[in-house]
Amino acid sequence: MDDTELCFTPATTLAAMIRSKEVSPVETTRAVLDRIAAVDAKVNAFAALDADGAMAAARAAEAAVMAGGALGPLHGVVATVKDLADVAGLPTERGSHTAKGKIADLDTPFAARLKAAGAVILGKTTTSELGWTGVSRSPLTGITHNPWRHGHNAGASSAGAGAAAAAGFGPLHQGSDGAGSIRMPAHFCGVFGLKPTFGRVPNWPVPNNDQTSHNGPLTRTVADAALMMEVMAGPAPLDHWTLEAPPADYSARLGEGIAGLRVAYSPDLGHARVDPEIATLVADAVKAFAGLGVTVEEVTPPFETDGPDLVRFMWSTQMGTYAPFLAEYRDRMDPGLVACMEEAEGRSAAEYLAVRGRKLRYIESVNRFFQDWDLLLTPAVSVAAFPAERLQPAHWPEHPWDWISWAEFSWPFNFSGTPAASVPCGFTKDGLPVGLQIAGRRFADLTVLQAAAAFEQARPWADKRPSL
Repeated sequence: MDDTELCFTPATTLAAMIRSKEVSPVETTRAVLDRIAAVDAKVNAFAALDADGAMAAARAAEAAVMAGGALGPLHGVVATVKDLADVAGLPTERGSHTAKGKIADLDTPFAARLKAAGAVILGKTTTSELGWTGVSRSPLTGITHNPWRHGHNAGASSAGAGAAAAAGFGPLHQGSDGAGSIRMPAHFCGVFGLKPTFGRVPNWPVPNNDQTSHNGPLTRTVADAALMMEVMAGPAPLDHWTLEAPPADYSARLGEGIAGLRVAYSPDLGHARVDPEIATLVADAVKAFAGLGVTVEEVTPPFETDGPDLVRFMWSTQMGTYAPFLAEYRDRMDPGLVACMEEAEGRSAAEYLAVRGRKLRYIESVNRFFQDWDLLLTPAVSVAAFPAERLQPAHWPEHPWDWISWAEFSWPFNFSGTPAASVPCGFTKDGLPVGLQIAGRRFADLTVLQAAAAFEQARPWADKRPSL
């Protein structure tokens, strides 16, 4: 197997090959680092690359293999962490001059678990400033380019992770998702991304954003995401929102299929604008479920109708918590983020709590829907990748900060905390990837993974690679 193939080999395969000594952790890590050196100038997926630390970890992993001791499930397999989460000894700069030069003292729990499972951490992937937007640029790191089209959006605050997965910078990439930031990069970059049930993967320090942030995997295969979830998930005392239950045996049960499930399909949730080419590709992908033993019914979910207004209020209010940075950093901050923060000026606690009460009713309406349906299929995003210097595609209405207008399918499941994934389902005539969203009821992460795996088997995608 040549070095390029090693870079695109799934973690499930690499882990087995490392155990059997067919390849070494040093060999695989060096291959990925060489690929990053060769092509990341065209992508800009890394906020901080720790090549020396990764090679030291790979050598230690190789020594452990040769010693014949117990090996973790990710032993010697490379992984990355998004630059909103702490990895001890590496910067956590959050795409912002407000955090420039800050070095983490401790590992966030899921990073510690990745290391304990034997993963070799390559470094930190790029994020939009403070994770605020669905566009892949920040004042600190510049544009992260879509591997399928230089200069185009790689999608949301986990863009570096999605771009790294697509570009062959190893198999495992952690992302976080507050309004679509795992699923949007998966859609734009043609990879798989899972936003699990809220609390499934710990989040520390616990963010002050009304329980919207979820940690999860971005990978080239569903099986790799299942394996990564098994390692990252589970209760953690420092995150009081984490679920008590340990993760299911996702890998062993991935192939059980979805026969007999009740599956709904909504092309627009009753309100979302969708570009025609995206709508056509998603509708065609939905047809594949007929061969998976399920009946799909087109519906308009009866979610509370004021959801779009709620998300815009809540998003700007949450971003408004960064307003104290404006006095010193305004001229070095993303202008869209500044506009978003300024929209929240003058809001009272009473106003916020009143809107939050409406949000709770919205959440109930989503959960009531999933009492009748096991899965909901939708487009992952309304548009294909567009130039990354823009907040909205040129053919969409402009707004000083509202990127959510083309991402209306994401935030409902951040509000509800229910699992949702984006799976690649085709390419536009212009050669840009498109994702199908698979959403499920709360705690049904396994069901969403099983549905994604069944679709992956029916419509394989992992063999498709961007030309870099």
